[in-house]
This record gives sequence, C-alpha cells and structure tokens, in this order.
Amino acid sequence: MSEAASVQATRAAIGDSEFDRDTALVLRAPGVYDIDLSAGWTIINAVNGGYLLAVLGRALADVLPHADPFTISAHYLTASQPGPAVVRADVVRTGRTLSTGQASLFQHDDQGREVERIRVLASYGDLDALPDDVRTTAVPPAFPPMDQCFGPQDTASDIRLPSGGAPVSGSSAIADRLMIRIDPATLGWAVGAPSGKGEMRAWFGLADGRDADPLSLLLAVDALPPTAFELGLKGWVPTVELTVHVRSRPAPGPLRVSITTRNLAGGFLEEDAEVWDSNDRLVAQSRQLARVRLG
Repeated sequence: MSEAASVQATRAAIGDSEFDRDTALVLRAPGVYDIDLSAGWTIINAVNGGYLLAVLGRALADVLPHADPFTISAHYLTASQPGPAVVRADVVRTGRTLSTGQASLFQHDDQGREVERIRVLASYGDLDALPDDVRTTAVPPAFPPMDQCFGPQDTASDIRLPSGGAPVSGSSAIADRLMIRIDPATLGWAVGAPSGKGEMRAWFGLADGRDADPLSLLLAVDALPPTAFELGLKGWVPTVELTVHVRSRPAPGPLRVSITTRNLAGGFLEEDAEVWDSNDRLVAQSRQLARVRLG
C-alpha cells in the first residue's frame, strides 16, 4: 500500500486526532487551563514552537467570542519542556468582527518557581464570514509531486543527491507525528551538500491523516526543518518571535509549505513561510525571528 493510500485508510477526524488530544486543555478556572505538554512534539529536547502556539491558540478560541485565529504573535521567552503547564488567557477587547486576547504559558523550573515560557497577543474572527474576493500576485510554490519528495524514513541513497552525508534525520519525536515530504531541491543539507540558499519546501500533513484547520496551520508554519540547514548551519534554531496570519480555512488534502530566509546577520535570521492548500489557495503566512549557532 502506498503512503498516500495508508494515510487515507487511517484518516483521523478533526477533533479526534493525536494533535487534538495533545493540545486539549483542562479548565481550572475562568481563563486558566492545565495541560500536560506531550513529549511527542519535541525537537531534540524542547517542545516545538508551532505545537505550543496551537495550545495557546486553543485557549484563546475558548475565551474569545470568535473561534478562528486571524493573526497571532508569540514571543518565546524560555524553552518549554514536556510535562505539566498552565495557560492563562484574557480578553483584551471584543468587537463585532474581531476580538483580541492575550495568553501566556507557564511551567515550574527545577527550584519550583513559576516561569513564563511564551506570551501571545492575537486577534480572532470568523473565517467563514469573510468575502470570497482574492486579488493577489502570490503563486503556489512549484516543486515535485509528493511521491518524488522525501521524508524522515528515506535514506541518503534514496535521495539521489551527492552521497557522503547522513540520511534525513528522524531523531526528533515530532517527525513521527507529521507527514512531511521535502522538495529534493531543498534537501542538500541531508547528504552533506547544502545549497547555500535559505529555502525549504515540503508537502505537509499530520501522520494520522487529519485534515488541516486554522489551529493546525499554527503548527504547519513551524514544523519543517529550518532554512539554516540549507545555509550550511547545524543545530537547534530556537524561535525568538513568531507571527502567523491565517487567511482562509484550508481545503481537505495535503498542504504545501514554502519557507525562505533572505538575511542572516548577527546570529539571527528571519523565516518567511507561506502555506497553500489543495485548492491552490494561500491559507496562512508567517514570519519568525530565530537564533542560529555560528561556527
């Protein structure tokens, strides 16, 4: 059975998938939620920033009168770890078409002190109420069909690029929860031949076949390998700030994610992401500032 057929046969529903279970919150008091951050969404030892943003996004959807994130900006203050956490969410302003809220995620350090991990400010609305009027010069990214792209299970010999490097890394737990098929043109880093261009492109979905929704788009923009790999850099690339704009409710089917970096300076780089759905519609955009390890 092909990978696509296997995913189709085991497709999970929105609201009843691993992603939904692992972002679910337990209400403790008005605007206060408990959650056990899953180790299944870690990269090296830290919890993925897109998964964390989805957790906070779910809390804001609960406290605000509107359900869909339109714009959400997060500052990552300290690295989150798997385990217990508390989310506190507040309403800043409510309006007829948009409502604004803020939320923070806290954990306890080794000394038992409460530490703020992330702080978010967001505006929510109703994506289904938006007019169907698109005027754009943006075009979907062009890269090969899914069966000609490569994921964590593929080896260096499968990739058909210059040999001598390691296979696509699957050491991060999050890789087992995602369906990522990377454009070979942005995969030189996996075999020791980075292109020198700050680009990363891939087909994207959840491994259990759950279709995308506005909440999972917050994960999609931060789930690919960092563009720093194609610039010849290695190691963790922690996010400092991430802003996501959700533009439309995605159609069923796999997403295409394209990420570019134009400037690395002073040990920081930006990543600009576009997410396109199966109807060739631009459904999300993001920009993040991240640190890189030089030398």
